[in-house]
Amino acid sequence: MRGTYKLTLVLVATLGLSACVASDLERAGLGAAAGGVTAAALNGNIATGVLIGAAGGALCDDAGLCN
Repeated sequence: MRGTYKLTLVLVATLGLSACVASDLERAGLGAAAGGVTAAALNGNIATGVLIGAAGGALCDDAGLCN
């Protein structure tokens, strides 16, 4: 349960910050950082967290999540 709380907190913070950046590259960088930190906090694979976070950050604008 504690891991889920950390993950939710990081994702909410990332979505809030992602609206402050202008380009897909900046959002991808922010997403990568958040994904890596989240994976490390949950004792997961950091490289996978970085890749998923970068993809999510780059695509969140296209999905209408971080306008």
